[in-house]
Amino acid sequence: MPSPVMSLFWITAVAAVAPLIAGLVPRKLVPEVVLLIGLGMLIGPYGLEFAETDEAIEMLHELGLAMLFLLAGFEIEPAELAGRDGRRALGTWLVSLALAFGLVGLLGVTNVLDSQVAVAIALTSTALGTLLPILKDNGLLKTRVGASVLRHGAYGELGPILAIALLLGTRGPVESLLVLAAFGAITLLLGFPPRRLRRETSRLLELIRSGAETTGQTPVRLTMFLLVTLTAVAAILELDVVLAAFAAGFILRLAVPDGNEHLEARVEGIAYGLLVPVFFVTSGMAVDAAAIVSRPLAFVSVIVLILLVRGLPVFLLSRFSRSEDGTGMDLRDSLAVGLFASTGLPIIVAVTSITVAANEMSPDNASLLVGAGAATVLICPLLAMLLIRSPEEGSGIRSEMKSAKGGRPPASRQGLRGKK
Repeated sequence: MPSPVMSLFWITAVAAVAPLIAGLVPRKLVPEVVLLIGLGMLIGPYGLEFAETDEAIEMLHELGLAMLFLLAGFEIEPAELAGRDGRRALGTWLVSLALAFGLVGLLGVTNVLDSQVAVAIALTSTALGTLLPILKDNGLLKTRVGASVLRHGAYGELGPILAIALLLGTRGPVESLLVLAAFGAITLLLGFPPRRLRRETSRLLELIRSGAETTGQTPVRLTMFLLVTLTAVAAILELDVVLAAFAAGFILRLAVPDGNEHLEARVEGIAYGLLVPVFFVTSGMAVDAAAIVSRPLAFVSVIVLILLVRGLPVFLLSRFSRSEDGTGMDLRDSLAVGLFASTGLPIIVAVTSITVAANEMSPDNASLLVGAGAATVLICPLLAMLLIRSPEEGSGIRSEMKSAKGGRPPASRQGLRGKK
């Protein structure tokens, strides 16, 4: 049995090698996330047994998951979710949820998968946190496709998170709603000081700003404190860490609505430098490849279900609807958005972890679902990137998005994406 130190050595070795290998692939068609998961499977207890997950590494895994969703929540512009396109994205997710319950109910007759509610929730997820590095590295965040993926991804993560709390918890629906309302109230209270600091010049604000360029790194420490505080609140209320991290990202967006290059660079350094890679590698370590190989038809069926439940509704909405500026997407762009929306993994990992711990899902079925989610991370962004046309072909995808009112890129995108 490998020691914790040796396990961490192999995990960080994979994290260091993965971006180098990904950089050798033309057009970056193989996402680094896929390599992290695949190499995690190789070194894990179901592979070469070089590493295993103990309590300390599990803590790093949870922190990586939290940082992933904090960054995802920070990318979302609340006004975009409340607008017409945002409401359409919400409606699309609800259609996906209804379709998932219908298809999983039919599949349940064959006894292929257990815990039908958990499977249905997993099928509706979109891995926005996983897609962010892919969209960012390929310059898509400011484009029409990128904005659409952000909207669908936000509801594709927030919707399943709320569904997990309501449908998979030990409480009844009414009690779960009350607990969620209590968490929402606490989140609003924590979000009040950032809004006041944003509007007023105060001694405290001056201290925070001056601490950004010292060893104190005050803004980063406050960000981590916010994340850990909401995580602790979620733990007390027996809610998932993903909900806490997503809420922390929203509060951080309220504090710096126009983005802050220095803060984002430092938070990203913590996240993508260590914690997020650890999350993906350890997620791969939990996948039993033998369970997938022994049931290839079920494995392929889950991938097809994800495409039908999540990808198809998003594709249809993108293809046949018009945005607030009156324009629509062509076939290739719409297919790309549908494929990006079908990319799922972190929520699938969260759902399977909860149901396996509650003895409501077998480890083999959990490996099957996580493996299918990992496959979508490989297949869907790859196909989407192949569909997206280059500027020479006349596509408007890589042009700067014009906001409906002012003709400028959304301010919430300028900090991280506007680095020089």
